[in-house]
Amino acid sequence: MEISSFFEIFLQNLYQTTLLEIIAVVFGLLSVWYSWQVNILVYPTGIVNVLIYVYICFHAGLYADMGINWIYFVMSVYGWYNWTRKKEEKTVVKIAWLSLKGHVTAVLIVIISFVMISYVLVNYTDSTVPYIDAFTTSVFIVGMWLMAIKKIENWIYWIIGDIICLPMFYYKGLVFTSFQYFIFLILAVMGYYSWRKEVRNA
Repeated sequence: MEISSFFEIFLQNLYQTTLLEIIAVVFGLLSVWYSWQVNILVYPTGIVNVLIYVYICFHAGLYADMGINWIYFVMSVYGWYNWTRKKEEKTVVKIAWLSLKGHVTAVLIVIISFVMISYVLVNYTDSTVPYIDAFTTSVFIVGMWLMAIKKIENWIYWIIGDIICLPMFYYKGLVFTSFQYFIFLILAVMGYYSWRKEVRNA
């Protein structure tokens, strides 16, 4: 495809973007920005974003992404609590590296989730991208969990998922959302280095 044709399609799809998708994208970007800043506002802004995307993903036939947004909602509530609670009545949970056991657990969750979700999507839905949808969902589940417990590696999972979501959402005609994931990718890389720097300074 020529570059000019690509941008023509991009602009055409961009003009068709709904107000609801724009609102979701704005709150999604705010959520990632606040996460990078280790700001508790990551959760209320994220909750608005995920609830809107439950609706958007359902109508786009991205059923696994719709499901993960429900999981995001639950994990956001948990993360909101976990970031503000005091541990041993002294301090809030701090940023840290994931242990070897944690890495093994994270990878197993991705594998098991992928097998289960892809099976459901292939056999019980009309999804046109079942395996990609299942994989990104599995990766994001782990990313959300690691963010809730403030592990630096959460950013690595977000980066992997963002890279894959870029073409997937574009293919589904959600161009503005695809652009959102491009910004997510940049912020995730920045977030990784920011969190790592904070741990080193501590």
